[in-house]
Amino acid sequence: MATLYTEKSHNIAKTWIMMSLFLVVIAAVGYFLSWYYGTFDILYFAIAFSLVMNIWGYFAGDKVALSLSGAKPATREEYFDLYTVVENLSITAGLPMPKVYIINDPAPNAFATGRDKKHASVAVTSGLLAMMNKTELEGVIAHELSHIGNRDILLSTVVVVLVGIVTLLTDWFLRISLFSGGRGGKRDGEAGGIIMIIGIVFIVLSPILATLIQLAISRRRESLADASGALLTRYPEGLASALEKISHYESPMKRPSNAIAHLYISNPFGPHAKTSFIARLFMTHPPIEDRIRALRQN
Repeated sequence: MATLYTEKSHNIAKTWIMMSLFLVVIAAVGYFLSWYYGTFDILYFAIAFSLVMNIWGYFAGDKVALSLSGAKPATREEYFDLYTVVENLSITAGLPMPKVYIINDPAPNAFATGRDKKHASVAVTSGLLAMMNKTELEGVIAHELSHIGNRDILLSTVVVVLVGIVTLLTDWFLRISLFSGGRGGKRDGEAGGIIMIIGIVFIVLSPILATLIQLAISRRRESLADASGALLTRYPEGLASALEKISHYESPMKRPSNAIAHLYISNPFGPHAKTSFIARLFMTHPPIEDRIRALRQN
Protein backbone atom coordinates (compact mmCIF):
# COMPACT_ATOMS: atom_id res chain seq x y z
CA MET A 1 0.00 0.00 0.00
CA ALA A 2 1.20 3.52 -0.80
CA THR A 3 2.75 5.51 2.04
CA LEU A 4 3.85 9.09 2.33
CA TYR A 5 7.35 8.32 1.02
CA THR A 6 6.72 5.36 -1.31
CA GLU A 7 7.24 7.25 -4.55
CA LYS A 8 10.06 9.57 -3.45
CA SER A 9 12.92 7.84 -5.29
CA HIS A 10 10.73 7.24 -8.34
CA ASN A 11 9.82 10.92 -8.56
CA ILE A 12 13.46 11.99 -8.30
CA ALA A 13 14.33 9.58 -11.13
CA LYS A 14 11.39 10.81 -13.21
CA THR A 15 12.56 14.39 -12.72
CA TRP A 16 16.00 13.59 -14.09
CA ILE A 17 14.39 11.77 -17.01
CA MET A 18 12.14 14.77 -17.66
CA MET A 19 15.08 17.19 -17.58
CA SER A 20 17.11 14.91 -19.87
CA LEU A 21 14.17 14.61 -22.26
CA PHE A 22 13.88 18.40 -22.34
CA LEU A 23 17.59 18.65 -23.19
CA VAL A 24 17.20 16.12 -26.02
CA VAL A 25 14.08 17.81 -27.42
CA ILE A 26 15.63 21.27 -27.42
CA ALA A 27 18.91 19.95 -28.87
CA ALA A 28 16.98 18.19 -31.65
CA VAL A 29 15.06 21.38 -32.40
CA GLY A 30 18.34 23.31 -32.40
CA TYR A 31 19.94 20.80 -34.76
CA PHE A 32 17.08 21.05 -37.22
CA LEU A 33 17.12 24.85 -37.11
CA SER A 34 20.90 24.81 -37.58
CA TRP A 35 20.50 22.66 -40.68
CA TYR A 36 17.64 24.78 -41.98
CA TYR A 37 19.43 28.11 -41.54
CA GLY A 38 22.92 26.84 -42.33
CA THR A 39 24.64 27.67 -39.03
CA PHE A 40 25.44 25.47 -36.05
CA ASP A 41 25.52 28.48 -33.75
CA ILE A 42 21.81 27.81 -33.23
CA LEU A 43 22.55 24.27 -31.98
CA TYR A 44 25.12 25.53 -29.50
CA PHE A 45 22.68 28.17 -28.28
CA ALA A 46 19.90 25.56 -27.98
CA ILE A 47 22.05 23.28 -25.80
CA ALA A 48 23.13 26.18 -23.57
CA PHE A 49 19.53 27.40 -23.37
CA SER A 50 18.23 23.96 -22.35
CA LEU A 51 20.83 23.66 -19.61
CA VAL A 52 19.96 27.11 -18.25
CA MET A 53 16.23 26.35 -18.36
CA ASN A 54 16.77 23.03 -16.55
CA ILE A 55 18.61 24.83 -13.78
CA TRP A 56 16.01 27.60 -13.68
CA GLY A 57 13.16 25.08 -13.59
CA TYR A 58 14.79 23.26 -10.70
CA PHE A 59 15.56 26.30 -8.55
CA ALA A 60 12.83 28.78 -9.57
CA GLY A 61 9.93 26.68 -10.86
CA ASP A 62 8.00 27.19 -7.63
CA LYS A 63 8.22 30.97 -7.98
CA VAL A 64 6.84 30.68 -11.51
CA ALA A 65 3.93 28.54 -10.30
CA LEU A 66 3.10 30.88 -7.43
CA SER A 67 3.28 33.90 -9.71
CA LEU A 68 1.00 32.34 -12.34
CA SER A 69 -1.57 31.50 -9.66
CA GLY A 70 -1.53 35.00 -8.18
CA ALA A 71 -0.61 33.60 -4.75
CA LYS A 72 0.43 36.02 -1.99
CA PRO A 73 2.20 35.20 1.31
CA ALA A 74 -0.28 34.46 4.09
CA THR A 75 0.57 35.96 7.47
CA ARG A 76 0.16 33.96 10.65
CA GLU A 77 -1.81 36.74 12.26
CA GLU A 78 -4.42 36.94 9.49
CA TYR A 79 -4.66 33.20 8.76
CA PHE A 80 -3.95 31.70 12.17
CA ASP A 81 -6.24 28.67 11.75
CA LEU A 82 -4.66 27.77 8.42
CA TYR A 83 -1.17 28.15 9.87
CA THR A 84 -2.10 25.92 12.82
CA VAL A 85 -3.37 23.15 10.56
CA VAL A 86 -0.30 23.29 8.30
CA GLU A 87 2.07 23.40 11.27
CA ASN A 88 0.46 20.51 13.17
CA LEU A 89 0.24 18.23 10.13
CA SER A 90 3.81 19.06 9.13
CA ILE A 91 4.98 17.91 12.56
CA THR A 92 2.91 14.73 12.24
CA ALA A 93 4.38 14.03 8.81
CA GLY A 94 7.93 14.81 9.96
CA LEU A 95 8.25 17.65 7.46
CA PRO A 96 9.60 21.19 7.88
CA MET A 97 6.91 23.86 7.95
CA PRO A 98 6.32 24.93 4.32
CA LYS A 99 5.69 28.52 3.34
CA VAL A 100 1.98 29.33 3.24
CA TYR A 101 0.30 31.34 0.49
CA ILE A 102 -3.24 32.52 -0.15
CA ILE A 103 -4.90 32.90 -3.55
CA ASN A 104 -7.72 35.44 -3.66
CA ASP A 105 -10.24 33.30 -5.53
CA PRO A 106 -13.74 32.10 -4.52
CA ALA A 107 -13.16 28.70 -6.16
CA PRO A 108 -12.03 26.09 -3.58
CA ASN A 109 -8.61 24.77 -4.55
CA ALA A 110 -5.05 24.28 -3.32
CA PHE A 111 -1.61 23.16 -4.48
CA ALA A 112 1.91 22.50 -3.23
CA THR A 113 5.12 23.41 -5.04
CA GLY A 114 8.89 23.52 -4.49
CA ARG A 115 11.97 21.44 -5.19
CA ASP A 116 12.19 19.61 -1.85
CA LYS A 117 10.75 19.54 1.65
CA LYS A 118 13.07 22.34 2.80
CA HIS A 119 11.98 24.61 -0.07
CA ALA A 120 8.26 23.89 -0.23
CA SER A 121 5.15 26.04 -0.35
CA VAL A 122 1.46 25.37 0.09
CA ALA A 123 -1.10 27.69 -1.50
CA VAL A 124 -4.85 27.63 -0.82
CA THR A 125 -7.64 29.78 -2.18
CA SER A 126 -9.75 32.09 -0.06
CA GLY A 127 -12.75 30.12 -1.29
CA LEU A 128 -11.35 26.90 0.17
CA LEU A 129 -10.91 28.51 3.59
CA ALA A 130 -14.44 29.89 3.52
CA MET A 131 -16.01 26.59 2.51
CA MET A 132 -14.18 23.96 4.58
CA ASN A 133 -14.55 23.02 8.22
CA LYS A 134 -11.45 22.05 10.20
CA THR A 135 -11.40 18.32 9.37
CA GLU A 136 -11.96 19.04 5.69
CA LEU A 137 -9.19 21.63 5.66
CA GLU A 138 -6.91 19.11 7.37
CA GLY A 139 -7.73 16.59 4.64
CA VAL A 140 -6.77 19.05 1.91
CA ILE A 141 -3.57 20.16 3.63
CA ALA A 142 -2.60 16.53 4.32
CA HIS A 143 -3.05 15.84 0.61
CA GLU A 144 -0.70 18.70 -0.27
CA LEU A 145 1.85 17.70 2.36
CA SER A 146 1.83 14.22 0.82
CA HIS A 147 2.95 15.77 -2.45
CA ILE A 148 5.82 17.39 -0.54
CA GLY A 149 6.75 14.23 1.36
CA ASN A 150 7.03 11.96 -1.64
CA ARG A 151 8.78 14.62 -3.80
CA ASP A 152 5.87 14.98 -6.21
CA ILE A 153 6.45 18.71 -6.01
CA LEU A 154 9.92 18.39 -7.55
CA LEU A 155 8.62 16.65 -10.64
CA SER A 156 5.48 18.74 -11.04
CA THR A 157 7.30 22.04 -10.46
CA VAL A 158 9.97 21.27 -13.06
CA VAL A 159 7.21 20.29 -15.49
CA VAL A 160 5.68 23.77 -15.12
CA VAL A 161 8.77 25.40 -16.60
CA LEU A 162 9.98 22.76 -19.06
CA VAL A 163 6.65 21.98 -20.70
CA GLY A 164 5.90 25.68 -20.92
CA ILE A 165 9.24 26.40 -22.60
CA VAL A 166 8.81 23.56 -25.12
CA THR A 167 5.36 24.88 -26.04
CA LEU A 168 6.58 28.47 -26.45
CA LEU A 169 9.59 27.47 -28.57
CA THR A 170 7.45 25.24 -30.75
CA ASP A 171 4.97 28.02 -31.37
CA TRP A 172 7.85 30.37 -32.20
CA PHE A 173 9.37 27.94 -34.71
CA LEU A 174 6.05 27.23 -36.41
CA ARG A 175 5.48 30.95 -36.90
CA ILE A 176 8.92 31.31 -38.47
CA SER A 177 8.35 28.28 -40.70
CA LEU A 178 4.98 29.55 -41.91
CA PHE A 179 5.98 33.14 -42.58
CA SER A 180 9.65 32.93 -43.61
CA GLY A 181 8.83 31.41 -46.98
CA GLY A 182 11.63 28.86 -46.63
CA ARG A 183 14.41 31.47 -46.57
CA GLY A 184 17.69 30.43 -45.03
CA GLY A 185 17.84 26.77 -46.15
CA LYS A 186 21.06 25.60 -47.85
CA ARG A 187 20.16 22.10 -49.03
CA ASP A 188 17.85 21.17 -51.83
CA GLY A 189 16.60 17.95 -53.33
CA GLU A 190 14.58 15.03 -52.11
CA ALA A 191 16.71 14.22 -49.05
CA GLY A 192 16.52 17.78 -47.83
CA GLY A 193 12.75 17.84 -48.33
CA ILE A 194 12.31 14.63 -46.33
CA ILE A 195 14.46 15.93 -43.47
CA MET A 196 12.51 19.17 -43.42
CA ILE A 197 9.18 17.32 -43.27
CA ILE A 198 10.46 15.12 -40.44
CA GLY A 199 11.68 18.17 -38.57
CA ILE A 200 8.36 20.00 -38.93
CA VAL A 201 6.41 16.91 -37.84
CA PHE A 202 8.69 16.61 -34.83
CA ILE A 203 8.12 20.25 -33.91
CA VAL A 204 4.35 19.88 -34.27
CA LEU A 205 4.32 16.79 -32.05
CA SER A 206 6.56 18.26 -29.34
CA PRO A 207 3.84 20.16 -27.41
CA ILE A 208 1.46 17.21 -27.75
CA LEU A 209 4.05 14.82 -26.31
CA ALA A 210 4.90 17.31 -23.57
CA THR A 211 1.23 17.63 -22.63
CA LEU A 212 0.76 13.85 -22.61
CA ILE A 213 3.74 13.52 -20.26
CA GLN A 214 2.24 16.18 -18.01
CA LEU A 215 -1.13 14.40 -17.93
CA ALA A 216 0.43 10.97 -17.40
CA ILE A 217 2.32 12.02 -14.28
CA SER A 218 -0.48 14.07 -12.72
CA ARG A 219 -3.43 11.65 -12.62
CA ARG A 220 -1.63 8.92 -10.67
CA ARG A 221 -0.06 11.45 -8.33
CA GLU A 222 -3.42 12.79 -7.25
CA SER A 223 -4.75 9.34 -6.34
CA LEU A 224 -1.58 8.54 -4.41
CA ALA A 225 -1.69 11.86 -2.54
CA ASP A 226 -5.34 11.21 -1.63
CA ALA A 227 -4.37 7.86 -0.09
CA SER A 228 -1.27 9.25 1.64
CA GLY A 229 -3.20 12.23 2.98
CA ALA A 230 -5.84 9.92 4.44
CA LEU A 231 -3.10 7.92 6.14
CA LEU A 232 -1.64 11.10 7.59
CA THR A 233 -4.87 12.34 9.17
CA ARG A 234 -6.24 8.84 9.92
CA TYR A 235 -9.58 10.24 8.79
CA PRO A 236 -10.30 9.65 5.06
CA GLU A 237 -13.77 11.18 5.39
CA GLY A 238 -12.27 14.63 5.96
CA LEU A 239 -10.67 14.70 2.51
CA ALA A 240 -13.62 12.89 0.91
CA SER A 241 -16.01 15.52 2.26
CA ALA A 242 -13.70 18.32 1.09
CA LEU A 243 -13.56 16.87 -2.42
CA GLU A 244 -17.33 16.53 -2.40
CA LYS A 245 -17.73 20.23 -1.59
CA ILE A 246 -15.16 21.13 -4.25
CA SER A 247 -17.07 19.07 -6.83
CA HIS A 248 -20.25 21.03 -6.10
CA TYR A 249 -18.59 24.34 -7.00
CA GLU A 250 -19.57 25.00 -10.59
CA SER A 251 -17.31 27.87 -11.70
CA PRO A 252 -13.64 27.71 -12.77
CA MET A 253 -10.95 29.69 -11.02
CA LYS A 254 -10.47 33.33 -11.97
CA ARG A 255 -6.93 32.72 -13.26
CA PRO A 256 -6.79 29.13 -14.54
CA SER A 257 -3.57 28.23 -16.34
CA ASN A 258 -2.73 25.14 -18.35
CA ALA A 259 0.88 25.44 -17.18
CA ILE A 260 -0.01 24.81 -13.52
CA ALA A 261 -3.34 22.96 -13.81
CA HIS A 262 -1.68 19.67 -12.82
CA LEU A 263 -0.54 21.16 -9.49
CA TYR A 264 -4.01 21.79 -8.07
CA ILE A 265 -5.98 19.33 -5.95
CA SER A 266 -8.89 19.84 -8.35
CA ASN A 267 -9.07 20.89 -11.99
CA PRO A 268 -8.92 24.73 -11.96
CA PHE A 269 -11.02 24.82 -15.13
CA GLY A 270 -13.97 23.28 -13.29
CA PRO A 271 -14.78 19.95 -11.62
CA HIS A 272 -17.41 18.77 -14.08
CA ALA A 273 -15.35 17.73 -17.08
CA LYS A 274 -16.62 15.22 -19.62
CA THR A 275 -16.07 11.64 -18.50
CA SER A 276 -16.19 9.71 -21.76
CA PHE A 277 -13.28 7.37 -22.43
CA ILE A 278 -11.55 9.79 -24.79
CA ALA A 279 -12.16 12.73 -22.45
CA ARG A 280 -10.69 10.82 -19.50
CA LEU A 281 -7.43 10.32 -21.43
CA PHE A 282 -6.92 14.08 -21.56
CA MET A 283 -8.06 15.06 -18.05
CA THR A 284 -5.40 16.50 -15.74
CA HIS A 285 -7.11 14.88 -12.73
CA PRO A 286 -8.88 11.60 -12.10
CA PRO A 287 -12.68 12.06 -11.96
CA ILE A 288 -13.40 13.58 -8.57
CA GLU A 289 -16.25 11.15 -7.89
CA ASP A 290 -13.80 8.25 -8.33
CA ARG A 291 -11.44 9.84 -5.81
CA ILE A 292 -14.25 10.25 -3.27
CA ARG A 293 -15.38 6.66 -3.79
CA ALA A 294 -11.82 5.34 -3.27
CA LEU A 295 -11.42 7.28 -0.01
CA ARG A 296 -14.72 6.03 1.38
CA GLN A 297 -14.04 2.44 0.45
CA ASN A 298 -10.80 2.31 2.48
